[in-house]
Amino acid sequence: MDVLLSSISEVFTPFVILLMVLGVFIGLIFGTVPGLTSTMGMALFVPFTFTLEPIQGISFLICLHLGGVSGGLVASTLLGIPGTPSSIATTFDAYPMAKNGEPVRALGIGIVASLVGGLLSFIALITVSPLISSFAVQMGPFEFFCTYLFLHFHFLQF
Repeated sequence: MDVLLSSISEVFTPFVILLMVLGVFIGLIFGTVPGLTSTMGMALFVPFTFTLEPIQGISFLICLHLGGVSGGLVASTLLGIPGTPSSIATTFDAYPMAKNGEPVRALGIGIVASLVGGLLSFIALITVSPLISSFAVQMGPFEFFCTYLFLHFHFLQF
């Protein structure tokens, strides 16, 4: 618990918050433009983080990714073209709503769904990560090899 509280105190400094807001804004732009993805935005802005402290750079890149994924719903809703690959399903429901004269409602539902999904996955990550990490530290070469075989042959679908 002490680690979580100290991490929160390091992340919520004025400069890091400014970087996070900038990352979300840039990510929204990358997500909104069809063909530009959050992954591309992260790849382009990694050199910018070389001069930053690790917490500052990671916070910026995480917020850029979150903004890019959330921004993908704008193009999906208004144009019917997925802004990012993760917003393909948004075109099935939100674009018809926008065509029927409810674009603001469709965008609102998409933003709220993105927020709720992000918060729930963040809470799940915080609660499950210690369990997964304690298990992963105990893994040896045999377990890694078996995991590789399982993943490799699972996707081949014999």
